[in-house]
Amino acid sequence: MSLPIALSLGCPSGVGPEVAVFAASRSAERILLVGDLGVVERAARLQRLDPERFVRVEEAKDAANLGRGRIAVLEPVAPLGKRDIRYGAPSRAGGAAQLAWVDVACDVTRRGDARAMVTGPVSKDAIARSGAPGSRQFLGHTEHIQRRLGAREVVMAFCSEAMKTALVTTHLALRDVPTAITKAGVASATFWLVDLLVRLRKGTRRPVRVAVAALNPHAGEHGLFGDEEPRILVPGIALARRRVQSSGLSAVLEGPVAAETAFRLAAAKKFDGVVALYHDQATIPMKLLGFGEAVNVSLGLPIVRTSVDHGTAYDVAGTGVADAGAMHAAIELAARLASPTVQRRKSA
Repeated sequence: MSLPIALSLGCPSGVGPEVAVFAASRSAERILLVGDLGVVERAARLQRLDPERFVRVEEAKDAANLGRGRIAVLEPVAPLGKRDIRYGAPSRAGGAAQLAWVDVACDVTRRGDARAMVTGPVSKDAIARSGAPGSRQFLGHTEHIQRRLGAREVVMAFCSEAMKTALVTTHLALRDVPTAITKAGVASATFWLVDLLVRLRKGTRRPVRVAVAALNPHAGEHGLFGDEEPRILVPGIALARRRVQSSGLSAVLEGPVAAETAFRLAAAKKFDGVVALYHDQATIPMKLLGFGEAVNVSLGLPIVRTSVDHGTAYDVAGTGVADAGAMHAAIELAARLASPTVQRRKSA
């Protein structure tokens, strides 16, 4: 019997639970939901699913013993009260719970009791204000899981049929981005994007083509609009080429390419992927081209971790209209990346 995929529910006041239970009920993969059974049952009723399909288990390994059609739920903390799970109204207790669910899903996967980890959308603010251990440092799943696993480097990436992109920096104020971009960061994001593209490609051995986006308009116009391109990006790309070559990967790296050009050409399939320098430089084109099917994937970790590309959507939580497509895609990509036939490099 194959190991399950551990899926943390996300914020109990958002759409995470409802898209999780719907995607889990439709998936061919064995799913271990990590969260609150009461929240799961409420989400199941909202999705017109039989709540009795969802069964509380004491340990992750018990998921394999459930009969066909049953979905395991691991409850790592005490059940939440009704006032803590109101739709659209995140609470401190809900913030602490969703962080605990993430941590347990991560630990279960690290131990080898699950073959991959998928995360539902959380409220960073609710977690940060919860007072739970580690909550004040929480800026997002990517950074938190990196710390928990002690990974030397991790790269946030987004993957859909239309576009694949990796980020040099993640959750930062825009004013802090230029100083946060380093040669090593550019090389790391580029290397791990190449690695992902090589692992996912089908039926071809040609080199993957990756563009590294520029920071400044028109790639800086030879220093007219800043010097980050020649000072940081060009040597960073050179470092990436050496790392890619020494790892035996086959890739053509181009850049710095003006950001609008890089993403336009990637959309036209002239590039297989784009390295973006900051959060919205990546997510705006991704959500324009692939919202609802794009998957957030953390590269460089010792485990497989994917997530949906959307947030808690408090405005529609509890209405039954949330689209589970992104959660289904996150489960499918996690299963694919965890497959023995798709080699995964460990963070070096």
